[in-house]
Amino acid sequence: MSTPREVEIRDESIRLGQFLKLADLIDNGADAKPLLMQGLVSVNGEMETRRGRQLGKGDVVTLGEESVRVS
Repeated sequence: MSTPREVEIRDESIRLGQFLKLADLIDNGADAKPLLMQGLVSVNGEMETRRGRQLGKGDVVTLGEESVRVS
């Protein structure tokens, strides 16, 4: 697995649905729900189904082959 790319956030935390869009993993917020419901998104190696999950610096989000670290 390759090194996750870094995506910087402005605040201390961000919701998963917002981060997926910020990281260009999805085109819009509505795209998040079906991906989460299908179990295609993981946070720190664990499947995540909650779009509102709070992420902080250092968390790694994976969708398919791409991993992105919150920085």
